[in-house]
Amino acid sequence: MKVLITGAGGFVGKNLQQHLSERKDVEVVCFTRANTAADLPRLLEGVDFVFHLAGVNRPQDPQEFLTGNVDLTAALVEAVEGNMRARGRRISIVYTSSTQAAHDNPYGASKRTAEQALHALAARTGAAAHVFRLPNVFGKWCRPNYNSAVATFCHNIARGLPIQINDPDAPVTLVYVDDVVERFIELMDGADAAVDAEGFATLTPQYTTSVGELARQIKIFRDSRDTLVTERVGSSLLRALYSTYVSYLPPESFAYTVPMHGDSRGVFVEMLKTPDCGQFSFFTAHPGITRGGHYHHTKTEKFLVIKGEARFKFRHIQSGDTHELVTSGKKAEIVETVPGWTHDITNIGMDEMVVMLWANEIFDRAKPDTYACPL
Repeated sequence: MKVLITGAGGFVGKNLQQHLSERKDVEVVCFTRANTAADLPRLLEGVDFVFHLAGVNRPQDPQEFLTGNVDLTAALVEAVEGNMRARGRRISIVYTSSTQAAHDNPYGASKRTAEQALHALAARTGAAAHVFRLPNVFGKWCRPNYNSAVATFCHNIARGLPIQINDPDAPVTLVYVDDVVERFIELMDGADAAVDAEGFATLTPQYTTSVGELARQIKIFRDSRDTLVTERVGSSLLRALYSTYVSYLPPESFAYTVPMHGDSRGVFVEMLKTPDCGQFSFFTAHPGITRGGHYHHTKTEKFLVIKGEARFKFRHIQSGDTHELVTSGKKAEIVETVPGWTHDITNIGMDEMVVMLWANEIFDRAKPDTYACPL
């Protein structure tokens, strides 16, 4: 399949290009600011699908709304219709309009006129025209300090720069660029079109929050390097927002240090903490060193020896029953500590031992649930 992307150098265009480049069955033709409308008939040769992403949203001269949104779309419609007549083959189009098209401002009016031109093309030719009235799109490669609060907040907060919020309670509706691109590609691949009552293409998920909450959450991401507590970034808005924030880190901030506690036995390092799923750490032990010698009432742990040899010893604190096992970095084996059993771990090898550790709760110095009881 051969596709044309207008606005290929923009935020959504770059992300779409990257995803399509990972497909061997798609050839991409790009229309950028270096092109003019006169190039469209040539660029459309052999094209099966058009992603019309080009547009103007913050011009210095309002007249540019007409040239960048209305006139360019009209030229595209003319070129597409001429191509379809010549080839006898329909070309489908995805168009990124805006929720502003429902408002009577110069930008919204220009997008609405472009929508109408594409819907008229579809009515005349039977070609599919998928018109998306997108809310605020966010994600990697969006230009900061332009028209995206998310991009600006991520860029500035990652660099310790101030941000300006006029109304923290102002609502904002967001869509994540990867979700946008995924839906676009589904339509390219022939998925059924889903439209709302007004005939506009629909996109899910959409997230509703406030400007102040966005800023607060991004600051929490920044501060997590000090607190070591990560947010629940595995799904939904937090997943997309955290990924976006990290994408704005300058290269010199790709790495950061965490506290390392060392003594004659070795070192202990806390890596990551979660609000409700415990924390991750690692420790080392020199040959012959024993660590532990305590029990827990509720806390549980998982140990994974990734280097060296270890002997784990357990004793039930009531019955006195004992258990012992040996494991090493050559064996991917998790050893769990069990409430009510005192336990320790000894480096029985000749080299330094390195052990990964997960505990089901964040260590609380005021209530550690850790009681000395040497074996």
